[in-house]
Amino acid sequence: MAEAMQPGARPLAIVLVSGGMDSCVCLAEAARDHDVAALHINYGQRTEARELRAFNELCDHYGVERRLVADISYLKVIGGSSLVDDTQPVETGLPEAGQGVPSTYVPFRNAHILSVGVSWAEVIGATSLYIGAVEEDGSGYPDCRREFYDRFEAAANAGTKPDTDLRIVTPLIRLDKGAIVRRGVELGAPLHLTWSCYTGEDAACGECESCRLRLRGFERAGLVDPIRYHR
Repeated sequence: MAEAMQPGARPLAIVLVSGGMDSCVCLAEAARDHDVAALHINYGQRTEARELRAFNELCDHYGVERRLVADISYLKVIGGSSLVDDTQPVETGLPEAGQGVPSTYVPFRNAHILSVGVSWAEVIGATSLYIGAVEEDGSGYPDCRREFYDRFEAAANAGTKPDTDLRIVTPLIRLDKGAIVRRGVELGAPLHLTWSCYTGEDAACGECESCRLRLRGFERAGLVDPIRYHR
């Protein structure tokens, strides 16, 4: 049974916190106007342990007590992505226009993640589900488009109890990485606690697509990335 919101209380939002830079800035956005519950997903990704550490450190920073770590490692069994299959190489460098969907795309991953969030939202009475998806300057993942979230939001509200009215919020969807870095700095987000690398856990590789996008974002913002890199 969903928890009723007390008069004068801030609305409750679930924030999907992978531990990466985008999810950190998304968390900072949500925390301005909401009480926050944080959701983290382990799906068999290469840097699962490092991402979980970043998640907990970000939650500690923001004083988030309500946390859920869910395991959907069946995505690793399904395969089809270099993030969960060590036999597939991870692309390096920056994405190029027209290159197609990269191997790091985990088939329909965000739908699985959102489904966990919707179930939890219905139980705890959250009215918003925040996700740090980026369409403008991302890797071209089909489940990072606002069209996908609009349709998923409609499906979620159609498939939950009549009194459920859940919004899926994507505050970064139209920003490039430079703008995300600048927004994070404006909000005082602890970007030094985040982890974006697809392959390394002790230091970021600096070469995978995620690292290159992140580094380009800091360069465009005129700042130095505070995390440690191998190079």
